[in-house]
Amino acid sequence: MLEKLKSKVEPNPKLRIAETVITAVLVVISLVCFITGSVKIHSDPGTLSYQGSLEMYRDFESEDYDEESTMCDVVYLNEDKKMVITYPYEEYAELENESVEAYEYTSEDGTKLYFDHMDPDVSEVRSTYRAVSAEAMMPLFNVANSLIILALSMGVMLVFGGFFTTYEKCWFMSIMVLATVVSVIFPEESANGVSGIVIMLLYLLDTFLNILCELLISKQSRFNFLVSVAVEITEILMCLVLMYRFATMAVTLFFWLPIDIISYINWSKHKDDEEDELTVVRRLKGYQEVLIIAAIAVWTVVVGYFLSGLDIATDFLGGNRNLELIIIYLDACASAVGIANGLFIFFRLREQWIAWYICAALEALINILSGQYVLLVLKLGYFTNTTYGYIKWTKYIRSHQEAEASVF
Repeated sequence: MLEKLKSKVEPNPKLRIAETVITAVLVVISLVCFITGSVKIHSDPGTLSYQGSLEMYRDFESEDYDEESTMCDVVYLNEDKKMVITYPYEEYAELENESVEAYEYTSEDGTKLYFDHMDPDVSEVRSTYRAVSAEAMMPLFNVANSLIILALSMGVMLVFGGFFTTYEKCWFMSIMVLATVVSVIFPEESANGVSGIVIMLLYLLDTFLNILCELLISKQSRFNFLVSVAVEITEILMCLVLMYRFATMAVTLFFWLPIDIISYINWSKHKDDEEDELTVVRRLKGYQEVLIIAAIAVWTVVVGYFLSGLDIATDFLGGNRNLELIIIYLDACASAVGIANGLFIFFRLREQWIAWYICAALEALINILSGQYVLLVLKLGYFTNTTYGYIKWTKYIRSHQEAEASVF
């Protein structure tokens, strides 16, 4: 299977050397960033110097806890100074203070640490120092995450370079470079107890896998379904970490994973007579489109209404209930279009590209409302490759008789 993907076109040797060098450099820089950040976080703060006390004010906007919470982080601010105190929920529920007196200390390397009492013990100092250092090193870790995913992207184009055209390589790497830049400019904040570094890594991995999968679909390659399995696993993890988009998570778990396996088998049975790497594709009938649109509308209303009645808490959306409801219904519609898309792909239908357009638009709106700007790069990739794929499939269908066959 891998040999088929590698040997379609013999790549330029000089270009392969350049790609290899760039990939190696990206990996080295990423490792240096990871090591530098890790050393800083786990270094010894040394002897602290007391600087004095100051009043800090509670940041109520950052709090969104309920009785299901166990430990609650309360943030206190004074201009650019910040102190975080973690309370058990029982203590947090009885907390009434709007400000607190903080005591400022400086470590040997100049890091400023704040405590709500004098003379913190060694464990408190180390814990606070690690937390402050981790926040300070977050941009460095984001760069490391971005570069390692970019290196992975370059590696795929290097190993399977003979399978992709120059346009496809340029498109793929352009999207990944843009995702890298956006991830550094718009870093993710922590949510539901998970570091923003981990969340951003999931975003970048999701972008890489999705655009690779889309590119393989546009090339009518059945191997897209193998990549798609990794896509589904990544997106399930994102939904669990962020505690949102449960309609999409359920559809991914119970529909997309099984349909990927079944579709791979189905596509393998319909290889093109001249090129067995290609799969024969076709188009849908008009009345079938009407039935599918009606089914999508019904699904959106029913599933959206059901999910809106569930009491699921997440601090990802800042406790904005109206925003949560909007995203719930958008997610329900996106999941319905996604199911239709999965069936279109299974039946090898050109209309799956139209479904991609709609799904990409809905998900882009969700990403904007949720502040997930790096995922907008993925949607840009969707829109551009969907146009490319639609054109390629249309040309193929016009030149093959089986294109007129119906689904049912």
